[in-house]
Amino acid sequence: MVDLRIAFMGTPAAVVPIFAVVERIAADLDAEIVAVYTGPDRPAGRGRKLQASPVKEHARERAYPIFTPARVTGDDEIARFGALGVDLVVLAAYGLLLPAPFLFSPAHGAVNVHPSLLPAHRGASPVAGALLAGDTVTGTTIITMDEGLDTGPILATEELVLDGTERTPELTARLFALGARLLESVVPAYVSGALSPEPQSAEGASVIKRFKKGDSELDFSRPAVELERRVRALDPWPGTATTWRGERLGVLSASVGFGGSAPPGTVVNVGDDVGIATSDGLLVLDTVRPAGKKPMAVHDFVRGRADFLSATLPS
Repeated sequence: MVDLRIAFMGTPAAVVPIFAVVERIAADLDAEIVAVYTGPDRPAGRGRKLQASPVKEHARERAYPIFTPARVTGDDEIARFGALGVDLVVLAAYGLLLPAPFLFSPAHGAVNVHPSLLPAHRGASPVAGALLAGDTVTGTTIITMDEGLDTGPILATEELVLDGTERTPELTARLFALGARLLESVVPAYVSGALSPEPQSAEGASVIKRFKKGDSELDFSRPAVELERRVRALDPWPGTATTWRGERLGVLSASVGFGGSAPPGTVVNVGDDVGIATSDGLLVLDTVRPAGKKPMAVHDFVRGRADFLSATLPS
C-alpha cells in the first residue's frame, strides 16, 4: 500500500492494544501514522496532578505527532486535521464526536471499534448497557463512521458469551482486545477494496447514555436481579450506593438472595448474609465503602454498627 496516512484516535488504557494493532497494520502496509488524537491531560490521584492518557503515553514513547484538543469542531482544528492529509482514521473510545470533515475528507473515511453488537447499545456507555440489560451475549463491532451516533455501516462483528459475573472494566478490556484481533484483518481488506461495509439494521437499536454521579443511587423498589446488574455495570463510574445516617454508603459488590417479605429498603439478616429487601428478592451485600473510608467486607462494616441491621434505607 503506497502513501496510506493513518490517524489513530483513542484515550483509555483499554484501547492501547488497538493502537498497537494499528501500528502493525501500518508496518505491514508500508503506511504511516501521521497523528494520534487523544483526550487532554486530566487531574488524577491524591495530588490532582495532570496525567496524560494511556494512549498519549504510548504515542509519546514512539514519537508520534500527538494532538489533545478539548474539542475538534472549531475551524482551526478542522483546518489542522485537513493539513495532515489523512487517508484513514481509526477510532476507539476517543471521547469526542467528530465533525463531517474528520469523517469524510479521508479517502477511506473513519473506522470505529465499538464494544457492543450494533445496533444494540449505541452511545457513550455500551458495555454498561449490555450488563444493565442482562444480555447473555455481547460483542464488538467495527463500523465505518457516519454523522449519526454509532449508526455507520458494519465491516465486521464478533460475539462474546457472558456468564453473568462480568463487571464493566474487565468486560471493556475483553471487548477491545476482541476488536484489536478483528481490526488486524479488517483494515487491510477494507482499504484494498476487498471488504465493503453493510448498512446497520434498525431492528434492535438502542442508545445508552453517559452516566452521571446522580445515577449511582440504588432504588430498592426495583428487583434484586436488576440492582445486582447495576452494581457490576456502573463500576467504576459512577458506582452504586445507598444512604445511611445521612451519608453515602457505597455498594461495591453484591449478589441476589431470596427469602423474607420485608418492605423494600429494609436491611435484613438472613443466616450469614446481610441483605437489603427489594421489590423482588434480596440484594445481598458483599463489599461496601462507608463515606471517607476504604472498601470493607459487609461483616466488618456491621460489626459495631448493630443498628444498621434494622435500618430502612431510602428507595
